[in-house]
Amino acid sequence: MNLTISGHHLEVTPSLREYVLTKLDRVTRHFDQVVDVNVLLTVEKQKEKERRQKAEVTLHVKGRDIFVEQSAEDLYAAIDSLMDKLDRQVCRHKDRLQDHHHASAKRLETPAM
Repeated sequence: MNLTISGHHLEVTPSLREYVLTKLDRVTRHFDQVVDVNVLLTVEKQKEKERRQKAEVTLHVKGRDIFVEQSAEDLYAAIDSLMDKLDRQVCRHKDRLQDHHHASAKRLETPAM
C-alpha cells in the first residue's frame, strides 16, 4: 500500500501523520486490497471561521477510486468524520464485490444411489 500524506497551507507534523495512520488502520482492517492512499490536509483561507480545516482522502482499490472529503473547525475532528465516511464507503464497496448469488436447490447435484 502506497501512502501519501500532504498538507496545503499546513505543515504535516509527526503527530498529525501518526493520527491519520491510526485512523487508516480501521479502514485497512475491513478491506485489505488497498493499492494507493492519498491524504490531503488543508487549512482554507476563507472568511468564515467554521469549517476551514479540511481533510480529503483518495483511496485507490482494485477497479475503483474512492474519494471522500470533510471540513470542520478542528482538523482532528475533520479526520475523525472523514474516516467514518471512508469506512462506510469501503464497506459498501466490499459488499458489492462479494458474490451474493447462491446455487438453487434444482442445480445442486444429488449423489447417484
